[in-house]
Amino acid sequence: MEMLTKKGGSGHSELDSNFTMSQVQKSAGQKAQLEHAVDIKIENFTISAKGNDLFVNANLLIAHGRRYGLVGPNGHGKTTLLRHITMRAFAIPPSIDVLLCEQEVVATDKTAVETILEADVKRLDLLNKCQKLEEQFASGDMSIQEELNDTFNELKAIGAYSAEARARRILAGLGFNEEMQNRATNKFSGGWRMRVSLARALYLEPTLLMLDEPTNHLDLNAVIWLDNYLQGWKKTLLIVSHDQSFLDNVCNEIIHLDQKKLHYYKGNYSMFKKMYVQKRREMIKEYEKQEKRIKELKAHGQSKKQAEKKQKETLTRKQEKNKSKQQRQQEDEEGPVELLEKPKEYIVKFRFPEPSQLQPPILGLHTATFAFEGQRPLFVNVDFGIDLSSRVAIVGPNGVGKSTFLKLLLGELDPQKGEVRKNHRLRIGRFDQHSGEHLTAEESAAEYLQRLFNLPHEKARKALGSFGLVSHAHTIKMKDLSGGQKARVALAELCLSAPDVLILDEPTNNLDIESIDALGEAINEYEGGVVIVSHDERLIRETGCALYVIEEQTINEIDGDFDDYRKEVLDALGEVVNNPSVVANAAVQ
Repeated sequence: MEMLTKKGGSGHSELDSNFTMSQVQKSAGQKAQLEHAVDIKIENFTISAKGNDLFVNANLLIAHGRRYGLVGPNGHGKTTLLRHITMRAFAIPPSIDVLLCEQEVVATDKTAVETILEADVKRLDLLNKCQKLEEQFASGDMSIQEELNDTFNELKAIGAYSAEARARRILAGLGFNEEMQNRATNKFSGGWRMRVSLARALYLEPTLLMLDEPTNHLDLNAVIWLDNYLQGWKKTLLIVSHDQSFLDNVCNEIIHLDQKKLHYYKGNYSMFKKMYVQKRREMIKEYEKQEKRIKELKAHGQSKKQAEKKQKETLTRKQEKNKSKQQRQQEDEEGPVELLEKPKEYIVKFRFPEPSQLQPPILGLHTATFAFEGQRPLFVNVDFGIDLSSRVAIVGPNGVGKSTFLKLLLGELDPQKGEVRKNHRLRIGRFDQHSGEHLTAEESAAEYLQRLFNLPHEKARKALGSFGLVSHAHTIKMKDLSGGQKARVALAELCLSAPDVLILDEPTNNLDIESIDALGEAINEYEGGVVIVSHDERLIRETGCALYVIEEQTINEIDGDFDDYRKEVLDALGEVVNNPSVVANAAVQ
């Protein structure tokens, strides 16, 4: 078998010449099988980016009708893998149509609903054909009656006449009211155009739908709807997400990218987590055995090279016992067995410092009324207050005023009536999805924290390390850091500022799963007040937040827990909560 090497690619998500990929070329018999395959099976592929290996002799298996979550630390190649699948850089069965939803729709004069419907090329072609045939028939051409009937039947079979209702239903679930559904896409922000892109992907229902961080641009209500909708998805899904509740509710298999290979686990994310802890213990045991054996061989006068060679032979013999003939042949092509690598541990752990002891009132609004100029009031006579033991999550649909409410608390906006009451010694720590955008300087993150808090170099680096910022990123210019890396610097800055109250607006967007876990733990150990707006269900649950909903120009605590709120949201959207399978292919009649 020859090796197939590809460089780059072309198309929507261009793979530039930074990427190289190789995989074992298929024989003629295997190519014939590929024609009729419904699963994707790619063996022994390697992908490098700028000379760094992301995948080495990895195997990709995507079985038809399964819902996969692809997980692993940021920057290790998850998005790269999705793009290689999209570009068909791999040998993907021709019967499988693939769609990766990662870019917002192009802004045009077309409305949101038109943008979705015009993507359905088959429906448009049939409707045009039908119109022409009807015109011919109306002008007296009876010979086309049979063709016209066939076209009608085909349109009926693909649900063409209920397509607009289905598109509108998806848009409504993602937070678009009727006016927004009929608004031109060039009148929307990038985040809302991303939602149109997601709605289009759900409407098209490709054989394999790939979603890269689909919840990032959504509010909690839209996440609840999407999570419920995808539970009834009948085709194949591959999702990259850092939202653990979303992965738990939607996925029935997890693919873990670890040490440049893909590892497969049955079940949802919570089940994977338990199994991985066990697997990791076994990997460490095996690695320690190997190192002990090499040490013994060296003690008996063998050189390091000889000892390692001998250990490789032992590993090869061990594996041979469990291999079939076909697997042995494959391994001959791959080369000898490598020594076990020490399992890498990725731990993010941080804590917020203790707050000052302050007398109430700490922070709140007193009979506050607020409206943007020329608009109806968002809030009328609102009373709201927190103390140092408060744990509050503010919920409500997009556009209801959650971020505006936080700005009133922070004093960035002034109410037209009423007042903001705040302890004069109170220090507020604020973190939102734009935190880190101010970090564009030529100085490094370590220099920045040193200057800001008068810290020794090592202390600044320790603070950055505790937030999971890799050591080489401590000393490069901040303007060259990724969004996720800047978010970690901003978190370190927030922590060092020793706040008494934390106000967090969508804090999870640029963080990976381990960092969100660490944030949840840090909030639980923190003794100050916390106000969160988040679409991450697990963060809200884990931190024991009381839910406050903004509706009807005020804010009130919800009578019930998260499950009650979830049911309320789905009921309001008319979804059948306990039978999500009806949602997948149902067109609104």
